[in-house]
Amino acid sequence: MLDDKAIEILQIIEAQGRMEAEKLAKLVNIAVVDAQKYVKELEDKNVILSYSAVVDWSKLPVEETVTASIDVKVTPQRGVGFDEVAERIYRFPEVKALYLMSGAYDLSVVVEGKTMQETARFVSEKLSTIDSVLSTTTHFQLKTYKHDGVIFKESDDDKRMVVTP
Repeated sequence: MLDDKAIEILQIIEAQGRMEAEKLAKLVNIAVVDAQKYVKELEDKNVILSYSAVVDWSKLPVEETVTASIDVKVTPQRGVGFDEVAERIYRFPEVKALYLMSGAYDLSVVVEGKTMQETARFVSEKLSTIDSVLSTTTHFQLKTYKHDGVIFKESDDDKRMVVTP
């Protein structure tokens, strides 16, 4: 079981990403060596799986990608449920995220491709051909408003002149 300091460290790292042990120690009010021990232990136990940054790629002159969310209905396999088909799906390099869902569909798959056609080919040639996949519904992402708790929004600085009656 994790203590309160470990939980606090995880919350900080989840919100802000990797940071220097000195800064983390100061935020949690512990010694630097203790902060290093906490982080190492959390990494060793695979509680911290990776560190990442949220990037607004639309602001950079790079080739854009197409992101799609695919609802997948599958037949669970005897003895392993959804795990076996989920493992087959998440091994494809196009798959960026995979979730077991409640509701009308069983799995939610997030994929990235260079074009809509490439993503459509993934669905028709790779995903739909898996024996236990019964149906798919593909939703293409048009714009990002918020991702991992970060709002993608231009500055609210209103350049108009204030007029009062």
